[in-house]
Amino acid sequence: MADTLTVRRIGNSFGVILGRDVVDRLGVKEGDALFAVRTPNGIELTPYDPTFAEAVEAGRDYMRRHRDAMRELAK
Repeated sequence: MADTLTVRRIGNSFGVILGRDVVDRLGVKEGDALFAVRTPNGIELTPYDPTFAEAVEAGRDYMRRHRDAMRELAK
């Protein structure tokens, strides 16, 4: 489903107004941060910080590679 958003001038910047249905689907509220992520298909708006997801995955990879050390530290 595609929603049409209009670009508007807000002070010296530009912005778009998100309709209630878009806000509800994103699960955000006023004051929340949205991240604009460049994808092969364009720009994706998401409430999830992609750099945080990368850091979590790096941590999981580290713990997988050092499973024995993690087990000893947990004791």
